[in-house]
Amino acid sequence: MEQKKFDLNSIIGFALIFGILVFIMYQNQPDPKVVAAEKAQKELLIREAKAKELEAKTVAKATVAVAATGDSTQLAQLQKTLGNFAYSATLPSAKSGVTTIENDLVKLTIANKGGYIVEATLKQFEKFKKGSGQLVQLVKDNNANLNVQLLTSDNRTLNSKDLYFEPTLTKVGADQILSMKLKAGANEFLEYKYILKPNDYMIGFDIRSQGLNKVLNTAKPLDLEWNLKTYRNEKSVSYENRYTEIYFEHEEGKIDYAGLGQSEESDLEKATFIAFKQHFFSTILLSKTPLATAKVKSDNLVIDDKIDTTYTKQFKANIPLAFTNGELDHKMSWYFGPTDYKTLKSYDLNLEKIISLGWGIFGWINKFIFIPLFGFLSSYIAYGIAIIIFTILIKIAMSPITFKSFLSQAKMKVLRPEITELGEKFKKDPMKKQQETMKLYNKAGVNPMAGCIPALIQLPFMYASFQFFPSAFELRQKSFLWADDLSSFDEIIRLPFYIPFYGNHISLFPVLASIAIFFYMKMTSGDQQMAAPQQEGMPDMAKMMKIMIYVSPIMMLFFFNSYGAGLSLYNFISNLITIGIMIVIKRYFIDSDKIHAQIQENKLKEPKKQGKFQKKLQEVMEQAEAQKAQQKKK
Repeated sequence: MEQKKFDLNSIIGFALIFGILVFIMYQNQPDPKVVAAEKAQKELLIREAKAKELEAKTVAKATVAVAATGDSTQLAQLQKTLGNFAYSATLPSAKSGVTTIENDLVKLTIANKGGYIVEATLKQFEKFKKGSGQLVQLVKDNNANLNVQLLTSDNRTLNSKDLYFEPTLTKVGADQILSMKLKAGANEFLEYKYILKPNDYMIGFDIRSQGLNKVLNTAKPLDLEWNLKTYRNEKSVSYENRYTEIYFEHEEGKIDYAGLGQSEESDLEKATFIAFKQHFFSTILLSKTPLATAKVKSDNLVIDDKIDTTYTKQFKANIPLAFTNGELDHKMSWYFGPTDYKTLKSYDLNLEKIISLGWGIFGWINKFIFIPLFGFLSSYIAYGIAIIIFTILIKIAMSPITFKSFLSQAKMKVLRPEITELGEKFKKDPMKKQQETMKLYNKAGVNPMAGCIPALIQLPFMYASFQFFPSAFELRQKSFLWADDLSSFDEIIRLPFYIPFYGNHISLFPVLASIAIFFYMKMTSGDQQMAAPQQEGMPDMAKMMKIMIYVSPIMMLFFFNSYGAGLSLYNFISNLITIGIMIVIKRYFIDSDKIHAQIQENKLKEPKKQGKFQKKLQEVMEQAEAQKAQQKKK
């Protein structure tokens, strides 16, 4: 038998693919001039920020002195800088004090200076790993601020974050209400009102003013500036950063996001919420009245995935606050909590849509099949076992499709000798060869596309799983076998070096999944080669399959090494079950002799009418052959 060799076209094809990949990687490298310009811009911004900070500290010291001593000279000096808001310096609250409100889920610390949340702690979740003793803190150590830029009627520009608010804490039933007032007089103030209910991640947040219509310039809206530098909370920096981004909802219910680039900006219109989403936790600002306009910006802070980092992204939002009859009155809410589908959906505000479950049919599969089914299973059994049973049920449901695919391959395999014979008989007449092959398929009752369609039907379920498992909050810090966290990689060996695109560790479930894929492809490649004879002018699929047997497992190994163990476990079990189903079908359900006899019987019957696809395919081939013949005559 003549040994098959690589033809020149295959070698050129693979060389081109490799060249394209190298070109893409080269093009994605940052321009040194752009990097230098960005560095210079950042240094300028840092210098400006330090100058503003020094000025704010000077004002703060003078304010504290006035509050403590009532020094009229210092008060007069502050009035030159702060105008009417110098009144706040005369109050006992003009000092670095804080007020804490909390329930069983969250603990919030609000500072007098700025009146905003300086600590937001989630009391039921730990960062990095279970038992770390470190609670998840979305806000701490000045990683966030909230500022209203105050434009006064006497042409001053003040920042609320640098001024002191007066706190008043009350209770209405079980609700805690904290009023923070930045005063320009006894009855003139800017107020932040926080309302915390029991057992709730959602905090009411109102911004209003009273008596400031003559103090502030009301000709244009005031800018609300909200910044957050997101803390890393998970084991894998790159994995967490991949799912950390800004989402927002427009009034018509459309959900959009800013993007995952190095620096992304978006202009919003009529937004109902802005979500600073992290992989498993989110900080969301909601408005009862759609925001007319807003701007958001995201900057990636992870320079090198190989290095552990404290922060992942820098998020910024700028929201103009319009006046109504000369005063501010905006009803808002804050959400500090898990990015959990069920928790977010319980608020009935479309918040669950910030979780990426895939578009179109992929999202439907996740929403109506994967989430309910896995939620039911995991409520009764351990999460690792739930993934295995979940996978078994999905594969059993898909087994009729798998059976049809294998049956089609078996029929094609039986017909292969006759197709090969036709190829030899009409070697010099490709058109006749194609016509006779199509007649053979039609007589035998075999559809050459029947093996592809079932495989295509299974693809949406496979893609849906790639979206479902990384988003499954319930897998966070749940252990199974050697994996201590099914939402992160299951490291078994830490490497003393870093492998590009792979990492500095070895995860076991991806290794097992790669082995399963290798054996699955090894078992099926022979049948596929036998089922699909080489067509003239088409790529040699036998050669392609031989390459894919080794390429696919390697891709799996590299791609999933830093992904969550839950997804790798699903893929391992899925391929294992497919191998088992394939063996059972081949051994007990598919009899080549019976298939051959049935095909021969079909040949004796009246040929079936050609399907639309087969008819169209034949017409296209006839036209192509006619054009080819015409060109030869020329």
